[in-house]
Amino acid sequence: MKITGLRTIYSNACIQKRVCELAESINATYHNEPLVAVCVLKGAVVFFSDLIRHITDVNLTLDFVRLASYGSSMNAGRVRFERDLDTDIHGKHVLIVEDIVDSGQTMARLYDVLRTRDPLSLRLAALVDKKERRTANVHVDFPGFELNQGFLVGYGLDYAEQYRALPDICVVEYCND
Repeated sequence: MKITGLRTIYSNACIQKRVCELAESINATYHNEPLVAVCVLKGAVVFFSDLIRHITDVNLTLDFVRLASYGSSMNAGRVRFERDLDTDIHGKHVLIVEDIVDSGQTMARLYDVLRTRDPLSLRLAALVDKKERRTANVHVDFPGFELNQGFLVGYGLDYAEQYRALPDICVVEYCND
């Protein structure tokens, strides 16, 4: 894939407004309750950092997971943990924070693993809920933006570890050479 350009679809100002709205919903859902917020590394770290600064009405614990999938490049394939939680989530509310849910296979696997740890509740916040290639039954409880198609970069989203630091979310324009 040869990138020929980037087209902004969500400006940083638009993203920040949406992050605040999501935090308000999360605050209302977990008001005065303890909550473990789990960032899925690496892509969600920018979104996670901005989001947690606005989650003020809960007793918040932060933790991180890093997952790797292997199989074909267009399919999540099998998923393994490269970094697991440090926090015991038994009997606790857990909010997974992800950058983008596409096929849903990785999130489905993460849900399966975390459910065995008997959390009080398990919900998902995703910056982008992309439905074009969804093959797993995964529900995004707190979607930032819903999108049907497009390859996205910026605001933590990457292509081959590039473009994560862009302040906006952009659609990649490319040609197959």
